Amino acid sequence: MQRYTLNILLVLACLGLVLLTWQNMLDSYVLTVLMLMGINIIFASSLNLVNGYMGEFSCGHGGFMCVGAYVGSVLSVICFSSNKILGAALLPPALAPWCFPLILLASGFAAALFGLLVALPSLRTRGDYLAIITIAANYIIISLIENVDVIGGPRGLSGMKRTINAMQDVLDIPWMLIWVIVGTIFSLVLLRRLVTSTRGKGIPAVCQNEVAAEIMGVNTDRVKITAFMFSSALAGVAGALSAHVFGYVNAQAFNILKSTEGLVMVYLGGMASLSGSVLAAVVFTLLVEALRFAIPAMDGLLHAVHLLPADFALSQIWKWVLIPLLLILLMQFRPEGIMGNRELSDVFPRLRRWYTFN
Repeated sequence: MQRYTLNILLVLACLGLVLLTWQNMLDSYVLTVLMLMGINIIFASSLNLVNGYMGEFSCGHGGFMCVGAYVGSVLSVICFSSNKILGAALLPPALAPWCFPLILLASGFAAALFGLLVALPSLRTRGDYLAIITIAANYIIISLIENVDVIGGPRGLSGMKRTINAMQDVLDIPWMLIWVIVGTIFSLVLLRRLVTSTRGKGIPAVCQNEVAAEIMGVNTDRVKITAFMFSSALAGVAGALSAHVFGYVNAQAFNILKSTEGLVMVYLGGMASLSGSVLAAVVFTLLVEALRFAIPAMDGLLHAVHLLPADFALSQIWKWVLIPLLLILLMQFRPEGIMGNRELSDVFPRLRRWYTFN
């Protein structure tokens, strides 16, 4: 029973959070930030599988999140809203709670297929060349989506809130918070089980020495394809959750800047560390939200003393000054990140007797 202590506490904490939200004891802003933390955890952890555990250099992970966001949004709108594609809703609203997990799975599957297309060139490229390929894939995905008018084109797509409303009509509970919590825990467990499995051991082997791994019998091509598809699928799930949390999706929200956010979280937390990805995603989300309030205050002060023109807003640019600066400082002074390649159980060995994660 002792081995499950932290697991039970985690479940109780999640249930308590759901209960507080259900009783309207958390305002919508705090709830949104908490859900954004979960989405960032999935996004950062999935990217860590490729950049951290496998040692590749993928810079276009936002593109796979974009695929999942649009596939999930289109399926949601088709199934439970009046739309330009099929006209009337395809399914009755009462099925929304049972179909939503299938929508998330379909989003992950679609993103995995795009991940396969990127994985194939990665079989013969590494380092800077792979980075260029993934960046190009990110822009290709965005450009394709923006040129499909039936799904909104450059205007974006909305209507996903009707699916959430349909779920709440069936049972009035905070559905999106529940799905984000379930998706976050499920993603972390899947990633942990993958990298600790017999087949998954080939992923860090490719990172250490690809030639030696191949000599020892590791099918490096299969390992790369598995890692890319698995990573892309989880990014797609994160994108679908994000689209439904905000009720709107636009392809430009997943451009190279979004991919940069993923890189910052991975390198901030530590390569090949799931604990580091979780910690970095939480810290990064809180930092961005703190800047949301601090930067407008700085704008007002500088405008008051006439150091800025009245129509100039630092809030529009400072975020993308400070986030790349954080990445530069990390590479200079703490290239291994907060956790390095260690997990919390490596830093605090006594924790191992209180939980099980496999």
